Amino acid sequence: MHHKRLAFGLMGAMAAVATAESDVTQLTGETFNDFIKGNDLVLAEFFAPWCGHCKALAPEYEEAATTLKEKNIKLAKIDCVDEAELCKEHGIEGYPTLKVFRGLEQVSPYTGQRKAGGITSYMVKQSLPAVSVLTKDTVEDFKTADKVVLVAYIAADDKASNETFTSVADELRDTYLFGGVNDAAVAEAEGVKFPSIVLYKSFDEGKNVFAEKFDAEAIKSFASVAATPLVGEVGPETYAGYMSAGIPLAYIFAETPEEREELSKSLKPIAEKYKGKINFATIDASSFGSHAGNINLKTDKFPAFAIHDIEKNQKFPFDQEKELKEKDVAKFVDNFAAGKIEPSIKSEPIPETQDDAVYTVVAHTYNDIVLDDSKDVLVEFYAPWCGHCKALAPKYEELASLYVNSEFKDKIVIAKVDATNNDVPDEIQGFPTIKLYPAGDKKNPVTYSGARTVEDFVKFIEENGKYKATVKVPEPPVEETTSEEKKAEDEHDEL
Repeated sequence: MHHKRLAFGLMGAMAAVATAESDVTQLTGETFNDFIKGNDLVLAEFFAPWCGHCKALAPEYEEAATTLKEKNIKLAKIDCVDEAELCKEHGIEGYPTLKVFRGLEQVSPYTGQRKAGGITSYMVKQSLPAVSVLTKDTVEDFKTADKVVLVAYIAADDKASNETFTSVADELRDTYLFGGVNDAAVAEAEGVKFPSIVLYKSFDEGKNVFAEKFDAEAIKSFASVAATPLVGEVGPETYAGYMSAGIPLAYIFAETPEEREELSKSLKPIAEKYKGKINFATIDASSFGSHAGNINLKTDKFPAFAIHDIEKNQKFPFDQEKELKEKDVAKFVDNFAAGKIEPSIKSEPIPETQDDAVYTVVAHTYNDIVLDDSKDVLVEFYAPWCGHCKALAPKYEELASLYVNSEFKDKIVIAKVDATNNDVPDEIQGFPTIKLYPAGDKKNPVTYSGARTVEDFVKFIEENGKYKATVKVPEPPVEETTSEEKKAEDEHDEL
């Protein structure tokens, strides 16, 4: 996120400062506490003037502040260069950081989208009770209060159903608006019986009905499926949601809005057939075409189609030499669903020799090496361009050498794999990522999060590996200081 610094005049004695043009209140160390105490609900952005993401967020944040002003929901910002102590007090480590304040004691991270509409929607949800009690006079307006709302039609004396729905609302209040109706006549007018849930949405068929037994997991699953557009759009604001959905994602890459719209309509019948089993979404190939390479598509030939089995991290690209006709794509998706298509595997060539102490793994050797059930295998997932990976390399090589020259040489493997050029089963979020795959328990690798020293790696392997293997790490040689160096040190100390 990002935010522009605004010119403002009155400082110090004012409880808060803002420019005439801005509905975002700028806070200082002197005004922060009084402002938070004086407002029931505040979204605060902690930013730095030089932060590019903060600058990008600025107009969206301003627009949201203006929209939310009429609802008495305040948006504030804190310049962490000018107010370093205040930001330190609130544990700010990166920019921008957004937090929701309900007084000084009740603080939660903002987890919504960073566009004006997303900010507005998120904060409106925060301002309401988990479940809004609705009547025949308020239910109609509530149906269109957000892109997706869930309304439960439940008898007032149905304690179990009310409690279940409220528990789901408490858990998902950041995601959806929840309302409740206890009037049987309103339910009848809606065409449902007690207990039922209707999900109203501003897209596709407009609404979906849940009339099964009130079970929390079943309700959450219903909401997730019904709230996802038949053919949505993958972008910075939606990517995480698709990745966490737990089902495969079918990408439709196209370079123009017109082309994406045309393909959405063409492939919509396939999306309907697999609703809840495979998500379908377009993606702007002109802006995010490089992402095609992550699912084993060429990055210079669009439109294109591919399915990513997120749970298994397997990729199934559709032949890019073929036109995206509905019947051909439908057959491809049917074969994928039936398990008749082999996943595409991106792999570097298998090394002819392994001369280094660190064993080089590629996709085609991953199972044989990493998943060898007889060995503890420590794997570094790296990227060739990663500076931290390059800095780690000599220490990692030293670590590997210790085991190669020890009694554990046949039980411990220190390995590395270029995760940008090889498909691996694991979802790698950053580089380097280091995991230990213990012998006899390959399904439960242990991710390393300690200091990147040889000593700490040895201790990690000893504590988490099957063989509890340890090796002695040589003491670094003590270098004698020459008379010239001593003189230079003395001179430096005098400066």
